[in-house]
Amino acid sequence: MQEILLIIHLIVAVVLVGLILIQKSEGGALGIGGGGFMSARGSANLLTRATAIFAVAFVGLSLTLSIIASQASRNTSVFDDPAVAVQEESLDEPVLPEGN
Repeated sequence: MQEILLIIHLIVAVVLVGLILIQKSEGGALGIGGGGFMSARGSANLLTRATAIFAVAFVGLSLTLSIIASQASRNTSVFDDPAVAVQEESLDEPVLPEGN
């Protein structure tokens, strides 16, 4: 399921970039002046609405994929698993090679 959502996310990202690039600039850097997004004409534009819809889909898919990824990769520590026992060697008696 994660792979399918990732492919859909990639398609949405490419379409979103395309929609942003084909929009007509209305002058004024960063939408300053000339109405822009909040004017009646700007909000009625098909490209603006499609961009908003794809932006919401992009954010939603990003959040969904991050939740799925965090559930799939549970970071565990060796200290969390009591079933793993570490064998300790006795330090009281040194081990000497035979023949001495």
